[in-house]
Amino acid sequence: KPDPIDVEVPFDGGVMITETDPAGIITYANRKFRELTGYTKEELIGSPHSINRHPDMPKAAFKDLWDTIKDGNYWEGFVRNMTSEGKYYNVVVWIKPKLDDDGNIIGYIAGRKIPDKDLMQRALDKYKVMKHDEM
Repeated sequence: KPDPIDVEVPFDGGVMITETDPAGIITYANRKFRELTGYTKEELIGSPHSINRHPDMPKAAFKDLWDTIKDGNYWEGFVRNMTSEGKYYNVVVWIKPKLDDDGNIIGYIAGRKIPDKDLMQRALDKYKVMKHDEM
């Protein structure tokens, strides 16, 4: 993984979609996601989705996400992610389970939206405290 660089890659709001298996291993990443993150299809498919996790993100934020989606529920939240070069981008991520005909979770689909700047900053401030509490 690259070292983080304090440079933002602006997300222009195109459609960034990824899909994973139930364990969070990437099974699909659309072109927009690959272009913004700088990862190739080959690097992404079969990798854990945490490949683009930014070290500023606290573990507790992802525990809530996993607890929610494993129960079959929709999750939405503010996330700072990292590109293959170590730059960051801020997004609102939504994740929903993909179900088979019997209602079993067979994977997850995630999309991203442009975050409101003030709400994103509030989330980052909260994450800083959470991250400090992890030490």
